Amino acid sequence: MTDPADLLADNEMPRMRVALLLEHFSRLDDNREPWRVMYPLSEVLLLLTCATICGCDDFDDIAAWGKYHLDFLRQFSPFHFDVPCERWLRALVNRVDPILFGRCFEDWIKALWPGRHDLIAIDGKTSRRTHDKAKGLKALHTLSAYATNARLTLAQLSVPEKTNEITAIPELLDHLAETGQLEGALVTIDAMGCQVEIADRIVAHKADFLLAVKGNQSILETEITEYFRTAPNDEVIRKETVEKGHGRIETRIFTASCVIDWMESEKNYPGQPKFKHIKTILKVVNRTEFKDRCTCEERLYISSAPLDIERLAHASRGHWGVESMHWLLDVEFNDDLSRYRAGSGAKNMAVVRRFALGLVRADKSKGSVKTKRKSAGWSTAFLLTLLQLR
Repeated sequence: MTDPADLLADNEMPRMRVALLLEHFSRLDDNREPWRVMYPLSEVLLLLTCATICGCDDFDDIAAWGKYHLDFLRQFSPFHFDVPCERWLRALVNRVDPILFGRCFEDWIKALWPGRHDLIAIDGKTSRRTHDKAKGLKALHTLSAYATNARLTLAQLSVPEKTNEITAIPELLDHLAETGQLEGALVTIDAMGCQVEIADRIVAHKADFLLAVKGNQSILETEITEYFRTAPNDEVIRKETVEKGHGRIETRIFTASCVIDWMESEKNYPGQPKFKHIKTILKVVNRTEFKDRCTCEERLYISSAPLDIERLAHASRGHWGVESMHWLLDVEFNDDLSRYRAGSGAKNMAVVRRFALGLVRADKSKGSVKTKRKSAGWSTAFLLTLLQLR
């Protein structure tokens, strides 16, 4: 028979974790006059978080959800004046500092999910309808650091547009290092991040990189391609995987080598590779068979990690996880349809959506993201389960 004390402890644990989230929210600056504040910022942000998890994608839905779940919210905070209307929600979210807001969620995740993440994928996503031509406002582009195995967004940074990723990635790496999440990890970045400065920054923070090589490093790409074409069998290690599902068969052939002394030869031409920490090169051939057609794609990578075909294969395959997260943000959270433009609303809602998606995907029970969000809206007990991350 279950011990009543254990049952009580299980019920109280999620509440303790939500209380910790409120504590992090309370650190945000609120420049309103205290005696006029009807809706404390921490209460508004708790409402915003819970309602977003429960399938609410705009302020009207969030306000309505709060109205019908006021008793649930009052388990964690007084909500003396009930919940604010849609207009007040929008105004408050536009005023919150997006950097500090993001740090609140990051600190909470770190407190509840301690330990080092072995694989971290970095990629960016544009919220396409947040642009405003009349005001000269470009669409919001958000750069995310994603823990592949845990399926959680560790940190994110808003940049003016996609081309700014190159200068923003080092800043994001520095933040991950400062919070103790980078050391020992294998960081994967697509071809845009295949830059000498970025590779050096990752190694300086005692991590390793796995960078995709494409046209922006055309000479390096050509040389790696030629090496794998002529490399003797005793210089390479191969691994093959086959996955079946969703009406297709995917076969991946991973070929890796640690023979890179040919890169050190003296060369004199524009675009000369200057990467100092390459230890391994990797080629991935992905063959996808559909009912009526077949596609084949080849990708090349450089890495500072020692040759471990299993880890390199898992990391290159796992980078798809951050792309999957971006796809889910569009399909399940309507991120591309969001038209938040004034103030900091777009940046703050981008933070909330990624955080909410991470909590939903961290749940081990069966069901799609869509079903779990609806289930959380129907059952506050299931919502508590998602909030506790266990």
